[in-house]
Amino acid sequence: MSNFKSKYHDELIANAAYIGTPGKGILAADESTGTIGKRLSSINVENVESNRRALRELLFTAPGVLQYLSGVILFEETLYQSTAAGKPFVDVLNEAGVLPGIKVDKGTVELAGTDGETTTQGLDGLGARCAKYYEAGARFAKWRAVLKIGPNEPSEHSIHENAYGLARYAVICQENGLVPIVEPEILVDGPHDIQKCAAVTERVLAACYKALSDHHVLLEGTLLKPNMVTPGSDSPKVAPEVVAEHTVRALQRTVPAAVPAVVFLSGGQSEEEASVNLNAINQVKGKKPWTLSFSFGRALQQSTLKAWSGKEENVKAAQDALLTRAKANSEATLGTYKGTSKLGDGASESLHVKDYKY
Repeated sequence: MSNFKSKYHDELIANAAYIGTPGKGILAADESTGTIGKRLSSINVENVESNRRALRELLFTAPGVLQYLSGVILFEETLYQSTAAGKPFVDVLNEAGVLPGIKVDKGTVELAGTDGETTTQGLDGLGARCAKYYEAGARFAKWRAVLKIGPNEPSEHSIHENAYGLARYAVICQENGLVPIVEPEILVDGPHDIQKCAAVTERVLAACYKALSDHHVLLEGTLLKPNMVTPGSDSPKVAPEVVAEHTVRALQRTVPAAVPAVVFLSGGQSEEEASVNLNAINQVKGKKPWTLSFSFGRALQQSTLKAWSGKEENVKAAQDALLTRAKANSEATLGTYKGTSKLGDGASESLHVKDYKY
């Protein structure tokens, strides 16, 4: 039972519910400087502050896009950046009714005593950082834990350490006014089948909610960002309906109804695949007490990046590509996506990167 008491109690519940508004989702634009550098290099654009700012401005000012979003996750650099005209990005988002969020973890390191499993850094000084980010306008946060499936993985040690870290992060965020997104990502890497992914997902989510309960986290003021339940990257794909069935069942078995929304990560799926699977998830019959939405990075930006290629004259085409994907995912959260969106260049290509670092 949560004993959480804070001046932010009501605000946390309201903001979490708002982010979970049906028909809206989250744009994850919180790539670290190194990760966004890889994205920019793929279109032959130099990784310098001006280019990173230009890309984020393209995303946040795309006509019509923000109506499909309830939140945008920012990297620390971006939280304090402005448009070319001098308007802070935080103001651009707030004026459109989109809550700014912030990535607060410091990346993963190898977990001692395991075969290459990881834990996430960033708890030291987290309270002070959260207070600073709240003051700057952020209203929610993200912390990514990473687990892998292997012959003996994830180990109980890895599951426990990552669940505990997510719970500590979550309660620290709530004490400072930020809605925590709880993200235990199970990597798609490997030859495992969908049943194995389902079993691991259930183990991991159960451990996370046990840890959140032990830390007295206010569940109504949180969001869950899990992987969809899919076969491993080296296994044959299955139909969207099969992904949906296994994903919803895993959530039903582990995620309390107090959680207002589940915002899926795309996990290296192509833009179109992520939208189609999300749509199938929302079409599953049965008990689904949470909004089932998206928090996509690569699966919202790939065709936009390709259309832009760092050239000013391509901004409109890039923004049109982003609008197409945002609208498709909005429809998918309602279970009404027909797979009819005009596919931009790159929309159908796999975005899987082995051992993905964010």
